Amino acid sequence: MSNNSSIRLRPAAPTDAAAIRDTVRAAYAKWVPVIGREPLPMRADYDKALLEHQFDVAVEDGRIVGMIETMLANDHLWIENVCVAPHAQGRGIGRLLLERAERKTIEAGRAELRLLTNGAFEANVSLYKKNGYTIDRQEPFMNGVTVYMSKRLAG
Repeated sequence: MSNNSSIRLRPAAPTDAAAIRDTVRAAYAKWVPVIGREPLPMRADYDKALLEHQFDVAVEDGRIVGMIETMLANDHLWIENVCVAPHAQGRGIGRLLLERAERKTIEAGRAELRLLTNGAFEANVSLYKKNGYTIDRQEPFMNGVTVYMSKRLAG
């Protein structure tokens, strides 16, 4: 496993909006040719999202290299988005961010995390499966398939 000792996780601040947007756009750019359009996270308004959702960022050398966006629901924690900058991928940062979400789920007294992803994003689906998520259902969406996944926490 590669070394994550230089990675620090912290809650995002409203002033992080531009860096988060840049990280998301860089991370999702590789999927544009796969699905023939910009994935929805590339078009989100992060100034607005930062006011409405919880964000945690992974920081290295003062730069944001990854983020996770979550929302607390009545019976679960919803993961709206998780991504890592291309140059920082493959080092376990995504896993660190998912672990952060699990801690938040437990602290909030919930026992389940849920998310959706594009079925064409095979690397993402397999990352979630490796981290204990299962596929609940799949639905057609914009010439593709939306994959709904969840993970139940012991407790």
